[in-house]
Amino acid sequence: MAKNIEEIRSILKKYNQEHLLNMYNDLDDQKQKILLNQLENIDYNLIKSLYENTKKEQQKDNDAKIEPIDYFDKNKLYDNYKYYEGIGKKAIKEGKLAAVTMAGGQGTRLGHKGPKGTYDIGLDSHKSLFELLADSLKEAGKKLDVIIPWFIMTSRENNKETVEFFEKHKFFGYQKDKNIFFFEQGELPMVDTEGKILIGEDGLVKEAADGHGGIYESLVKNGMTAKMRQLGVEWVFIGGVDNCLVKMVDPVLMGLAIDKKVTAAGKSVVKANSKEKVGVFCKKNGRPNVIEYTEISEEMAEAIDENGELVYGESHILCNLFNISAIERMGASELPYHSAFKKATYIDKDGNKIEPDGPNAYKFEAFLFDAFGELDDMVVLRVKREEEFAPVKNAKGVDSPETARELYKNFYNL
Repeated sequence: MAKNIEEIRSILKKYNQEHLLNMYNDLDDQKQKILLNQLENIDYNLIKSLYENTKKEQQKDNDAKIEPIDYFDKNKLYDNYKYYEGIGKKAIKEGKLAAVTMAGGQGTRLGHKGPKGTYDIGLDSHKSLFELLADSLKEAGKKLDVIIPWFIMTSRENNKETVEFFEKHKFFGYQKDKNIFFFEQGELPMVDTEGKILIGEDGLVKEAADGHGGIYESLVKNGMTAKMRQLGVEWVFIGGVDNCLVKMVDPVLMGLAIDKKVTAAGKSVVKANSKEKVGVFCKKNGRPNVIEYTEISEEMAEAIDENGELVYGESHILCNLFNISAIERMGASELPYHSAFKKATYIDKDGNKIEPDGPNAYKFEAFLFDAFGELDDMVVLRVKREEEFAPVKNAKGVDSPETARELYKNFYNL
């Protein structure tokens, strides 16, 4: 039963968050209900703990045993290529693969108003990122005579706009609730430097997406894994919306995972250089993991093997394949949250709109690869950057619309 406002007021007082009801009487009935629902569902102990962790120096796990991870090079499989591809093709043709696109972000950094997936990278066709991904998915399905179910993770912020965009484009040939599904990722309140939960301009609790690590729990909680099982899906590819060359349907990756009897596989590209700021695949205490560039020593980052290649050179590019059982297991486990200091507009306790000049608030997010430690093993498949990795993250420079557009045009000979 929903708590009444006095019960909620009492809880807020306990956690020194009474300001969250300051604007309650100024809201309409609908927003009052939404606010009370938000306040009732916040895990205040978690938020308090996460805030307190921001004041502690990040402790490195110096006792962890970090080792290189074995990988397969897609372009050096030679005779085995057809073997793995055959295994993967058979499973995909049997309807055992689904694709998930993480699309909860906005295109703010690109100067784009709206969901990032609706962004036009500047091709002559003026196709959005969503349409480029849809084209790739449909083409792969056509070759294998199967429709790959497509699951799209949105956020509270962009869900309505995303669905409307798909409706406007007739779902790019997909059928809503039959082979294309939308679900929202989880969110956590943002807090200021004193641990106070922020109020947004709409008078509601200001929340931010809980990071791509929330994908597992969101798939399970929103009934998406149950839907997948109904469709006969056994394997799920998870990738981001901003990689316009993402290969969601890859029989070789799937064949390797099945043949090696692992429940997860990930794609890597070779680090551009030892100082590139990317996370790399490794083994941590004997289990697969991804180590961030901030956590690896200069000596390890620059270490070279007998072939003259970086020992820790397999960049994690957010292209992963999971058995559905692994997703369900990881969705039931709590991942650690990482804090990020961000710039956030908010309404202060006196009702004034505050627009800061720089970072002023913490958001908390989990990383998808933090769950890899739950796995006994996983397959890592090295692919070519120019064939499968063209991210659109920055307005200019590296990983920008310009670089992604060039890679896309070169790959498709446009």
